Amino acid sequence: MRRKLVIGNWKMNGSRAANTTLLAGIKAGLGDAKADTAVCVPAPYLAQCQTELEGSAIGWGSQDVSAHVSGAYTGEISAAMLLDFGCKFAIVGHSERRSYHKETSALVAQKALAAVNAGLVPVVCVGETLDEREAGKTADVVGGQLDAVLEVLSAEQLGKIVLAYEPVWAIGTGKTATPEMAQEVHALLRARVAQKDAAAAAGMQILYGGSMKPENARELMAQADIDGGLIGGAALKAGDFLAIIAAA
Repeated sequence: MRRKLVIGNWKMNGSRAANTTLLAGIKAGLGDAKADTAVCVPAPYLAQCQTELEGSAIGWGSQDVSAHVSGAYTGEISAAMLLDFGCKFAIVGHSERRSYHKETSALVAQKALAAVNAGLVPVVCVGETLDEREAGKTADVVGGQLDAVLEVLSAEQLGKIVLAYEPVWAIGTGKTATPEMAQEVHALLRARVAQKDAAAAAGMQILYGGSMKPENARELMAQADIDGGLIGGAALKAGDFLAIIAAA
């Protein structure tokens, strides 16, 4: 059985004071949660997470990672640097990075490779826009984004990543894919991975990242191929985040 995994993506939110309150609330309410739990935070707060979460059941990670090991790449953050702060996860290819920073699927694949090679778990995001969905291109778009990663990772390395399906049209819009719509894409992704390695596909955690909330989390995560959530806005409120973890 694949364990459920719930990761909070704080995006560009937070302050030292607010983070302390949020993390304390999550730790206090976590109890004996059956799901694995983590938060991916802005880089300036990684040291704070390391201090406040070390020894707890909550992991932490970054919202991006460089494809490069080191060197003259101003503003970039390497996997080794993230490991220095105890990170376990690194989100790569989030739709906001693909859109606002023009990250290509080839670059996302190189970031995933750099993360795996360093010992981080990349959370590889794929997803389609509303126009692409309405044009019937969902399978082509998410399949192509995934194929770029499948091309550069070995079967063994594939077993060390997490996938996240985030329909771009359902992020911050209030719209959410129905559980059946989400399951259809998750099953497609797992089948695509299975074409390269069946064992990696069977064990891979595939998260849903499109406006998961306490109200819909249980039904979404009851689907056969939805193994948890990549949580945006709801991860900034301890009560909501804990409710999603409980649903898992």
